[in-house]
Amino acid sequence: MLGPTAAGKTDVAVALADRYGGEILSVDSMQIYRGMDLGTAKVDAETAARIPHHLIDVADPDEAYSVAEFQAAGRAVIGELEARGVPPVIVGGSGLHFRALVDPLDFPPTDVALRAELEATDDALLIGELLLADPEAGQYVDLANPRRVLRAVEILRLTGMTPSQRAEHDDARAIRSYEPLIPFRAIGLDPGDRLGARVTARFDAMLAGGLVNEVTELAPILGSTARQAVGYKELLGVVSGEYDVAEGRRRAIQATLALAKRQRTFFRRDPRIRWLPWHDDVHQRVRTAFAAIEDDAWTS
Repeated sequence: MLGPTAAGKTDVAVALADRYGGEILSVDSMQIYRGMDLGTAKVDAETAARIPHHLIDVADPDEAYSVAEFQAAGRAVIGELEARGVPPVIVGGSGLHFRALVDPLDFPPTDVALRAELEATDDALLIGELLLADPEAGQYVDLANPRRVLRAVEILRLTGMTPSQRAEHDDARAIRSYEPLIPFRAIGLDPGDRLGARVTARFDAMLAGGLVNEVTELAPILGSTARQAVGYKELLGVVSGEYDVAEGRRRAIQATLALAKRQRTFFRRDPRIRWLPWHDDVHQRVRTAFAAIEDDAWTS
């Protein structure tokens, strides 16, 4: 399995799929939504017709498509590809979605009625319930974060598992030590101090391509998850008349840079990713990627 990540990834992923006869799995948390095309930089129709892409356009924008649903769908695709002898090429910037595919991440159940009950309960009572069941819970749950506490109590009531018990599970240990469920080789491309200029140019190209019109058309049907997508969230203010396009552009670029910083921090923690030097020339990026993937001395 090949997993290029971070900026400049699409050209490299396509080249890898071409070279190895692979098909692409997107781990972009917003490319799953139909109609969100320009703002998520979906692959063009010609490339998609030549190389199959998976986990793109699998949900309507008013749906709340969970990571657990993504995990199930993605692993089904991986199994189907491997049965045909086709290597999956994973590409995208959503770290949680990436790890959900390759690592033994478990997503405990949730319950709407119970969630509503817990949301109506005083935070201090929830903390007390959690600590009564697990005095060491504070080592694993941020007790100052009401959402984390609520989720921990929800899991406790639904499964009987305390935070300490979950943390000591074999899968949890494997996740902490980055032991994959599915073997892979991953490369990362990070433009570093050139990121700002690239983000600005990329967003301006989206605006020129009609992104404001796309957001305008989607605005009435964007669900609570999809409307949080970077670029869309900021341009919704333009559509509603709250501010002009220039201000929406400024906010979107700022939000994109903040997201890129968070993604970089997340992926840099993963020792299995081999980071490659940035090259403006796409052919050089591709050659460097080939050399890394085919390196006999590769170590995870």
